Amino acid sequence: MSLFENINAIEYRAAVEVQRRKISDVQIRKFEGYAAEIFSAFGLDLDTSATKDTPKRFIKALFDATEGYDGDPKLLKVFDTECRGEPDCRLSQVLEGPIPFFALCEHHALPFYGKAYVGYIAHENIIGISKLTRLVRFFSKRFSVQERIGQQIADSLETILHPHGVAVFLEAHHLCMEMRGVRETAPMTRTTVWRGNYAEDASLRSEFFMACGLQRNEK
Repeated sequence: MSLFENINAIEYRAAVEVQRRKISDVQIRKFEGYAAEIFSAFGLDLDTSATKDTPKRFIKALFDATEGYDGDPKLLKVFDTECRGEPDCRLSQVLEGPIPFFALCEHHALPFYGKAYVGYIAHENIIGISKLTRLVRFFSKRFSVQERIGQQIADSLETILHPHGVAVFLEAHHLCMEMRGVRETAPMTRTTVWRGNYAEDASLRSEFFMACGLQRNEK
């Protein structure tokens, strides 16, 4: 492993082993007060049985929706590859999807949500299938942008597995477009990340899309 790869691995381990955020009860009550002030100013009547606890619920929901900052040490576990030297080992894909995800746009703090498809071509190591879902949700449960989530997923798989290739396809609805601004009602933003063999081989990209049921052809 090169020095650069070792630094990446250390940074990745530090990221997934982050301790849970420590926010005191005093801070929580302060945040609830801020939320109540904003909601009231914007027109919400907080003096009803349905809304009196809305600021408290909002702060708790926001904290839960951003738990990706708290780390996930389960993402460190890898296994030896199942490849036994067959000629097609380099081209055998491991695919998972659709993986539903929800995130908060860092520009407006409004949700965007959709599905992720993740694939890689194993070299010496593989990761448990459930870990691909955990990886998607680890990076999506933050304030972020769609493009960054795809890059972070690909970077992490390259760091922990050193595979022959990584593919990430995300499609999502962005409420910052649907609820405000241009108010598009049915837009779907799609982003791709190709690494290694996927970046070099259009037939692998097409196979990835077809295996995921997306029926797209790459040229």
